[in-house]
Amino acid sequence: MKQITVALIGAGLRGGVYTGYALNNPLDMKVVAVAEPDARRRLSLQKDHGIDDEMCFEKWEELLDAEVSADAVLICTQDKMHFEPTIQALEAGYHVLLEKPMSASFEECILMQEQAEKHNRVLTICHVLRYTRFFQTLKSLLDEGKIGRLMSISHNENVGYWHQAHSFVRGNWRNESESSPMILAKSCHDMDILLWLAGADCSSLNSYGALSHFKSDQAPEGAPLRCLDGCPAADTCAYYAPKVYLTNHPGWMDMAISNDLSYEARYQALLTGPYGRCVYHCDNDVVDHQVVSMEFDNEVTAVFTMTAFTKECDRTIKLMGTKGEIRGSMEKNEIEILYFGTGRRELITFTDQGGHAGHGGGDYGLMRDFVHVIRKNGSQDTLTSAAKSVESHMMAFAAERSRKEKRVVRLDEFIKVRV
Repeated sequence: MKQITVALIGAGLRGGVYTGYALNNPLDMKVVAVAEPDARRRLSLQKDHGIDDEMCFEKWEELLDAEVSADAVLICTQDKMHFEPTIQALEAGYHVLLEKPMSASFEECILMQEQAEKHNRVLTICHVLRYTRFFQTLKSLLDEGKIGRLMSISHNENVGYWHQAHSFVRGNWRNESESSPMILAKSCHDMDILLWLAGADCSSLNSYGALSHFKSDQAPEGAPLRCLDGCPAADTCAYYAPKVYLTNHPGWMDMAISNDLSYEARYQALLTGPYGRCVYHCDNDVVDHQVVSMEFDNEVTAVFTMTAFTKECDRTIKLMGTKGEIRGSMEKNEIEILYFGTGRRELITFTDQGGHAGHGGGDYGLMRDFVHVIRKNGSQDTLTSAAKSVESHMMAFAAERSRKEKRVVRLDEFIKVRV
């Protein structure tokens, strides 16, 4: 089998996860080039993959100008930095794996899809949940008719109070103008899963939500702008930065605040960087809770809830059919099937396949699919092709319009944009 060669644009956490597939599956994939403005991250990835010096670049433009000999480009930059490198990579003849969301602009999502079709290139979006055993099992159960005709879905994304504070209050996705709305940045995964499980296009939806807690009028009395500036609530606040980032066992969140994970470096990062700010005195404006109700063309209805106010970071779901119901918890790796009128109950449990925490093994499933399709010369779609992903992105854009305009939004309002 042919070894697929790839170049990476953006060597942050997600870029490291996807290229990690090459280290574990060297016969499938090899990383031959990297573009990353942070010298320390660039050098670390170069060392891990044995990349030649002349194939390491500071800017993505330099990498594409160098006409690197590779089959594909992995684009793992921030949300609003996806469009230009994707378009140029497709024009240059590369297949592309693009981190979600595709773009904060629906028009740009469409243009990227059209560009991939024009150049007959694979454009895969990193909707990794479709590749997890958890959601693939749910899809199979529905397709087998285990609970009869699917009628309703209730799906929760329990973000977790600590994850909300890290990524969406202090972190890179806190501010819509710098990244994208919460429903797109975090929950386009969930829109995609609901579209897939429902088995039909979404026709209309309605959404409610707000930023209610992580704002200055909710701050403890006397709370300073930064946690280390003598906060009187240090002992009681769940978000006090030193308790979160100065532990003896630094993890993935600590990697976001400092490339150097020593205590001293992390302490300095809290003194001066964004992760040392009080969560009630940040420049965040994305919602901390949101609900979306949906109707699909096959009369399936769904309700989705995204909330910061949970202890666990987990996705839970309930699928209701004419002959039974399915309940599932992704974090517990557990699916329960209840059959009406029989008293019969079936429990399915499985272990994580490996991959980044919270993604249930989907990361490497995504990479396997991407490699397989490129080996087939792009003669078939990946499970999360741009064409499929544009539809679920459209649902996220429509949900945000509904939330802001306080009205039901029909999806054909967005379809007209494509004509």
